[in-house]
Amino acid sequence: MNIQHGKPTMTIRRVLAVSSLVIGLAVVSAAHAQGRRGGADAYPEKTGEEIYKNVCQGCHMPDGKGAEGAGMYPALAGNKKLGSKAYPALVIVRGQKAMPEFGSGLSDMQVAAVVNYVRSHMGNDYRDVVTTEEVTAVRPRRGPVGEVKPPG
Repeated sequence: MNIQHGKPTMTIRRVLAVSSLVIGLAVVSAAHAQGRRGGADAYPEKTGEEIYKNVCQGCHMPDGKGAEGAGMYPALAGNKKLGSKAYPALVIVRGQKAMPEFGSGLSDMQVAAVVNYVRSHMGNDYRDVVTTEEVTAVRPRRGPVGEVKPPG
């Protein structure tokens, strides 16, 4: 925050970050209200770019640089954690900290597509691709009577 003439003002970057965050949360809330999550074809997007633009960028920003405001949304651009192709697949499928899981609404093909998109765009240049079989492997297995077991 900058102080000019004794009055606090927000920088344009902060205004844009907060605005994007609010819009992103509104989109996610609307999607939940419309029942988009939870089951086959919950998200109609097919390509990694479409999924990123319509599902991910509301929090991680169009340029993948993340945001801070009401929460902390990590940067995906230049993120070294993406070097392990299983890591982003696991986080998308199961969620982590404040990020909800998207495994119940995205197919293995969609998860693989968005992981491969993020790992090869926004300043990332990881060439090994995640496969649908590798996404299946990070999903929790169901045991008897709804018991969730770790992958493997």
